[in-house]
Amino acid sequence: MNNVLLHACCAPCSAYPIEKLREDGYNPVLYFFNPNIFPPEEFDRRLNELIRYAKKKDVELIAEKQDSQDWYNAVSGLENEPERGKRCTRCFEYRLLFTALKAFQLEYEYFTTTLTVSPHKNSKVIFEIAKEIAAKYELTFLEYDFKKQNGFLKSTQISKEENFYRQTYCGCEFSIF
Repeated sequence: MNNVLLHACCAPCSAYPIEKLREDGYNPVLYFFNPNIFPPEEFDRRLNELIRYAKKKDVELIAEKQDSQDWYNAVSGLENEPERGKRCTRCFEYRLLFTALKAFQLEYEYFTTTLTVSPHKNSKVIFEIAKEIAAKYELTFLEYDFKKQNGFLKSTQISKEENFYRQTYCGCEFSIF
């Protein structure tokens, strides 16, 4: 099975993508890189939930050291943008770039993201950004729109079965309200 670095924002969003990738013959390796998550308690809660689920599903998890200040610098000037606006696009770009760099470092050919499981995220935008980044590093971005074919519903069902903590916002402090 080919390893695929799966950018993971949280356990609820990772549940179905792990299953789907395995079903399609890939070995998903979770990559938790989310310096956007605020406050620190929320970050820890999401990471701990993902650690628990990764152990249960026997999935390798790489939790990268986070530099929130660097992320704030990346989205500087976009704080007042609406959800799904330029700030979100920049955030996707930032996290997908680091995911591609990690895949390149690990000598993985493939990477993808759990971000597309959310009905609140524009998968086409994510795909465009990721393909451009992938080309720079001679990687392949797997274009999975995980919300399709009831993927979001399946993730929600798994979340209930696993009694996951389910957050009410994407993660950054600008999306809390």
